[in-house]
Amino acid sequence: MKLIIGNKNYSSWSLRAWLAVKQSGLSFEEITVPMFGEQWESAKQQDGFQASSGKVPILWDGETVIWDSLAILEYCADKVGRDRFWPKDDTARGMARAMVAEMHSSYGALRSECPMNIRKRFQGVHLTDACKHDIVRILGLWAEARARFGDGGPFLFGTFGAADVFYAPVVSRFISYGIGVPGFAATYMEAVWEHDWMQSWIAASDNEEWVIEQYETAPGEA
Repeated sequence: MKLIIGNKNYSSWSLRAWLAVKQSGLSFEEITVPMFGEQWESAKQQDGFQASSGKVPILWDGETVIWDSLAILEYCADKVGRDRFWPKDDTARGMARAMVAEMHSSYGALRSECPMNIRKRFQGVHLTDACKHDIVRILGLWAEARARFGDGGPFLFGTFGAADVFYAPVVSRFISYGIGVPGFAATYMEAVWEHDWMQSWIAASDNEEWVIEQYETAPGEA
């Protein structure tokens, strides 16, 4: 398999897909194409990008191509067994699926105001009410998942799974933008941040030389 991703520092969708493939345990080749750089426009015209209309991430498995992070996760789950990604309990699995779907389709204010920037620590951030609403909603979901289904470990549903894959970039955002969170959320965020795969991704992002200026200024900063 071959996974095409964008910059590790900035591409939240790439992080989700990469974690999903790592969670599958399947071997894959990783190809990073820096977004908005000199190679970006030419790369989008190559055959490997055609199925996605020039977007990342893209997973190629032989002649099979999947170009959406949730679709990549589900494809991997089909190959290795869904229990590797989703809780076995029906009720827990239902909530996990709903949380992943909501992350996939919602939180527009948080995404636009706080783009992922793993290396950066912003100061004096001023968020809109819409962004604060997204944050409160996410913290509420985390609290419910941990309270109802988190007995088996430090992650949302105990063990690391699809929900953690999809909320990992949110953890990064909360850290980068100095979002205040209650103790249970800080503990969960630490578990995600210190996960071996996240530490590998973070180290790689630190070593990237590319800078996208539009993602280097926080809301309210001059």
